[in-house]
Amino acid sequence: MATGTGQQLAGVQAGLSELRNRLLFVFFALLVYRMGTHIPVPGINPERLAALFDQQQGGILDLFNMFSGGALERMSILALGVVPYITSSIIMNLMTMMYPSLQQLRKEGESGRRKITQYTRYGCLLIALVQGTSLSVTLANQGLAFAPNFSFFFVATTTLVTGALFMMWLGEQITERGVGNGISLIIFSGIVSGFPSAIGQSFEAARQGDINIIALLFIGAFAILIVAFVVFIERGQRRITVNYAKRQQGRRVYQGQASHLPLKINMAGVIPAIFASSLLLAPASMAQWFGNSEGMDWLQNVSLILSPGQPLYILMFAAGIIFFSFFYTAIMFDPKDVADNLKRQGAYVPGIRPGQQTARYIDDVITRLTVFGALYVTLVCLLPEFMIVFFNVTFQLGGTALLIVVVVAMDFMSQVQAHLMSSQYAKLMEKSNLKSYSRKGPR
Repeated sequence: MATGTGQQLAGVQAGLSELRNRLLFVFFALLVYRMGTHIPVPGINPERLAALFDQQQGGILDLFNMFSGGALERMSILALGVVPYITSSIIMNLMTMMYPSLQQLRKEGESGRRKITQYTRYGCLLIALVQGTSLSVTLANQGLAFAPNFSFFFVATTTLVTGALFMMWLGEQITERGVGNGISLIIFSGIVSGFPSAIGQSFEAARQGDINIIALLFIGAFAILIVAFVVFIERGQRRITVNYAKRQQGRRVYQGQASHLPLKINMAGVIPAIFASSLLLAPASMAQWFGNSEGMDWLQNVSLILSPGQPLYILMFAAGIIFFSFFYTAIMFDPKDVADNLKRQGAYVPGIRPGQQTARYIDDVITRLTVFGALYVTLVCLLPEFMIVFFNVTFQLGGTALLIVVVVAMDFMSQVQAHLMSSQYAKLMEKSNLKSYSRKGPR
């Protein structure tokens, strides 16, 4: 028994040691990422770059800078961040829906998944080349390069593309060797890195009298309530009861079992908010950039109308979130495949005929959940903006950033708990095997 207890303790310690190593890997990988955001692209004038970002506050640059963790503001080698990889992944998902050959690849298991991942990497390289070249040309046209010649374009483009590919590789390594989704954790760390300075700016504004201290405390309490609300909704599920028919294996007949199909309320996650923000802020920023040209003064009015806080922006932002919620859910979840899988497993929804009627029933449930989820994401993304406008808060801590931080943190903690549960399960299995062996021994 002493030997068995020692083996159990050794198994538990091995599981905890593996979890500790995975967490350390995540920590050092994110540390490398944060260090990389402070290494600038060669040939950039930092003073002119800072002046440009001061002029573009609230535009598309602020959005991309938030997701890059300040790398774009410093024009570092990681300025493109994980945006090319995310864009490539979304395009690949769209193509998988459109082309049956790619759908077949996805159904082939691990080998098909590796092939799709390879195509996604190629797409990331192509998108990074386009974005890196465009960003290099934009830097030169804005007068941010010391010497805007071929040498600058080549070095800047190569550096930016290499940084984007490194971010893709780092995210995959975190997913494989660490805990949680690597790309999500990179975005999470980039957003969280801006929280201290944003909070510091708010307290400095309160000290100087630009904002009422009571209003600032009220906003802090309101933010905590929003976080609690997000956690409550993200943990919510709509469970569809599923019954399994009786099955016979040899001479034994196994009684049918009852289970459930869990469906999240917000199946699209934070993707709709990111897409809607990008599509709205892009034309506003372009209008602001080209509005200084001769004969283009009317573009300044367009930029003002589409700026955050304006009524038209709020309406279009809400419409964009609702549209992308339905669009992305339709891409990621196919009720027909779920119904076919249930039918093959001998499972059925009580009162619903297997096959087409089950698919129609699941689709109706998904539609109702998506309506509620879209309204929930819209509310979370717009409430902080209303608070910013109403209380004149100086930092742009939007609901999109808050939603990403909370959702990723919840997913990370669930992954850690899953690793702990797996080690405890292994301990119980070893204990059961040892007891069984000890009972058989005297016989």
